[in-house]
Amino acid sequence: MADVNDTAFRPGTFLLVGIPGLEKFHLWISLPFFSMYIFALLGNLVLLFTIVREQSLHKPMYLFLSALTVADLLLSTTTVPRMLAIFWFRVRDISFGACLAQVFLVHFIFAAESAILVAMAFDRYVAICNPLRYVTLLTHSVIWRIELAAVVRGVCIILPMVFLLLRLSYCTNRVIPHSYCEHMAVARLACTSIKVNVVYGLTLALLTAGMDVVFIAVSYGLILRAVFQLPSAGARRKAMSTCGSHLCIIFLFYTPAFFSFFTHRFGGHSIPRHVHILLACLYVVVPPMLNPIIYGVNNKQICETVMSMFAHLQSTLSPTAGKAS
Repeated sequence: MADVNDTAFRPGTFLLVGIPGLEKFHLWISLPFFSMYIFALLGNLVLLFTIVREQSLHKPMYLFLSALTVADLLLSTTTVPRMLAIFWFRVRDISFGACLAQVFLVHFIFAAESAILVAMAFDRYVAICNPLRYVTLLTHSVIWRIELAAVVRGVCIILPMVFLLLRLSYCTNRVIPHSYCEHMAVARLACTSIKVNVVYGLTLALLTAGMDVVFIAVSYGLILRAVFQLPSAGARRKAMSTCGSHLCIIFLFYTPAFFSFFTHRFGGHSIPRHVHILLACLYVVVPPMLNPIIYGVNNKQICETVMSMFAHLQSTLSPTAGKAS
């Protein structure tokens, strides 16, 4: 009897459906996801390598960008390979422990990335509104502490979510109507009340991501006020260009995340499930793919560094070509 109860409490495996209602289109859906994942990997790896290698890019803005790049790589790699395994090979089963690990990683990376975006907004605020103190305020040691604080905060607020899932008693239904393990998708399989999970998840979203958005909005309100007071039109354009890239990333990050979060809790009947799950899948691959493009294309220093790196690589791989000419 004890074994039965233990099995009910901790199931051996769950089954991930993929995108419910669109199973017959999984192969076609996988093609753009695979392409976006490859672009995300290549773009973020090139951007990260460029920042690490080039000494002139070891500035606060680029160090925060490198942390964002690492978070993007982890987010897409944590979810997309499993999604492709479902789409291509119908490998739908995932162990209970692996599912909880994926829940932790997905939500932890979101919390850490949200904190990094706040740090990037603060970086732009100091650079534009208080440029004389920029170097003294944002030293390398301060940057490392900010990034460490983002990691510690993510662990502290997401780890209880895993224990809340562990305390639930699960029924015979092991099918998760999703492409990856997400907190509420797993919690809804429980036989017991999930009220604590719902309240904790909602409180977490409002007190962390919600407050992060408020801090970012306040920072950019002050930034815009300072920008419009600049005497030079060229300086205003340069400041707006840099801030515009960051605002694009913020929009790409928070909009689908909040849409998926609130839809999963309050809009389940008004929005078709396959639309919700498809948008949740796009969230883990589209921002990681676009972030390097947005920052790379709009940043002259990064573009020039990448081009010089590729030119140096080409000359290294073909030294005889230069001699022949």
